[in-house]
Amino acid sequence: MGKDETPEWESVDAEATASDTNLHDQSKDDSHRDLDNDPFGNEENKEVKYRTMKWWHCGMLMIAVNISLGILSLPSAVATLGIAPTAILIVFLSGISWYTGFVIGQFKLRHPHVHSMGDAGEILMGRVGREILGTGQLLLLIFLMSSHLLTFTILMNTLTMHGTCTTVFGVVGLIVCFLGALPRTMGKVYWMSVASFASIFIATVVTMVSIGVEADGTAHNDVVRETSFYKGFLAVTNIIFAYIAHATFFGFVSETEDPRTFPKSLAMLQIVDTVMYLVTAMVIYHYAGPDVKSPALSSAGPLMKKICYGLAIPTVIVSGVVEGHVACKYIYVRVFRGSDHMHQRSFLAIGSWVGIGLAVWTVAWIIAESIPVFNDLLSLISSLFGSMLCYAFPALFWLHMNRGQYFSTLSKGFLTFCNLSILAIAFGICGMGLYVSGRAINESSEGGSGGFDDEYWRG
Repeated sequence: MGKDETPEWESVDAEATASDTNLHDQSKDDSHRDLDNDPFGNEENKEVKYRTMKWWHCGMLMIAVNISLGILSLPSAVATLGIAPTAILIVFLSGISWYTGFVIGQFKLRHPHVHSMGDAGEILMGRVGREILGTGQLLLLIFLMSSHLLTFTILMNTLTMHGTCTTVFGVVGLIVCFLGALPRTMGKVYWMSVASFASIFIATVVTMVSIGVEADGTAHNDVVRETSFYKGFLAVTNIIFAYIAHATFFGFVSETEDPRTFPKSLAMLQIVDTVMYLVTAMVIYHYAGPDVKSPALSSAGPLMKKICYGLAIPTVIVSGVVEGHVACKYIYVRVFRGSDHMHQRSFLAIGSWVGIGLAVWTVAWIIAESIPVFNDLLSLISSLFGSMLCYAFPALFWLHMNRGQYFSTLSKGFLTFCNLSILAIAFGICGMGLYVSGRAINESSEGGSGGFDDEYWRG
């Protein structure tokens, strides 16, 4: 765009009303190369370059965020709901997540300057929307970071038989995660995501084999199980939260060489996580039966439980590191956007990145150590911001991009209906999630519990 033109994000209303007969045609223009609007600008001859990732790098990072130890809570969802409802929910939510992720990619192509949910919120609702969505994204990521720090302390306590103070393990986890998040570019974090996937894949396979070998063949499997709404929806949240990585997508696609390849990254994520979720949930439930524990590796026997926990340490750390990187990058880009500092190795540039990382990880550690009902509060935050950022707002993105054309063709009418349905589902998840989380917080407070016990492991 010319230098005298209005920046894209100040003219989105005019752009949105322009004729667009086929929004999903990715070959219409070269908007992915709009360096005037790109969050990292022109990187030619720069010291630090961000847009370096291939599509498979992006896909692996998405897998690292989505698939972590939370996958081993899915067998307990089967034990609560039954085989058929769980399988249907996994496939159904995978389909919705695939579509809403695709819409996020299309929204990024339409608005190249978008780097975070905050930027997208500004397009929808102005500066207020920017602050609401940006804060929501940051809050969700910080709480997820806290869950990984707390999970790390649980793993270490299990492996060492409480060999030292839990706070010491918490500090160790803080230091390790902080050091892992020091690289400023996603391209360098990618290599850690490979180790994360290998870790959870091996831990999951070992868990399945161990439980299968130790099974006595008497486990009873139910196709459908009767349960209360409260317990049933708590089980459903385990499945929902296995697909809430969307808050990181804008950050990932912003650091790819070509944003138009994002659908390949998304397909890589959805195929891998859906297959792993289905196989893990069904195989472990088949052998462990309705008494399967959460996480399922606790059902593998004392020795194998420790071995599986040890194998899972890399994924617990790296998944948190990737989420932390996105949280820190949101702040970093917002502070230095449009300046040369992001591309320099100066004291200010590096010192600011290190300072932001230290501050964000310290806040995550304080939350993990100080909130007595952390597990239930995490469920509350995830229900509120996870459902909105991952389902509701992508539907609103589509409605915004297609306003004035909702029923211009039969296909547009069908997609309009689909996106309105996704919006309704998101509000339903949010409302019911807030109810069960609020009830859990109340019961935990009355019972004097609320620690991060085995029933509340999040990815």
